[in-house]
Amino acid sequence: MTSRLLPQLKTKRLLLRLLEEKDSEIILFLRSDETVNALVKRPKTNTLEEAIKFINKINKGIEEHDWLFWGITIKGNPQLIGTICLWNFSEDRKIAEVGYDLHPEYQGQGIMNEALLCILDYGFTKLQLDTTEAFTHQNNEASKKLLIRNSFHHIEHRKDPDNPDNSIFSITRDQYINY
Repeated sequence: MTSRLLPQLKTKRLLLRLLEEKDSEIILFLRSDETVNALVKRPKTNTLEEAIKFINKINKGIEEHDWLFWGITIKGNPQLIGTICLWNFSEDRKIAEVGYDLHPEYQGQGIMNEALLCILDYGFTKLQLDTTEAFTHQNNEASKKLLIRNSFHHIEHRKDPDNPDNSIFSITRDQYINY
């Protein structure tokens, strides 16, 4: 049922797909590795069992329309290399937050840029979002560059009440279309 609620998305190099239990080792790595999580405030995943619970929680949230969460793979290789999601939807479902992580071995290759563009297109054209937001640590230069490169604007007057170290970025559908 979940795969019907989460379409597979394709780009030139990538396949964005539903997480599966076979992804548990990479999910464990992505949610516990010091490098990946250095500038992310979230609970760590410490065991394969916790990774499987996380995958099941994510897929249940997709079924309940709480969020959309894709695993990122290179076409032709089912190995998970990262994740990207739209979540924290506004009550009217016109604003969503994007979140992402990527295995360090694949950083600096334009992969997250490609995945982000795909998700923005899906959010603005299929979901008819008005705005997509991103909350990123103020010292996460790679994430800030990614967002700015894709026409996100820093919203200086807004603060993240859950994490004062975060900066908030935003892009509207009009800004995306004119990009």
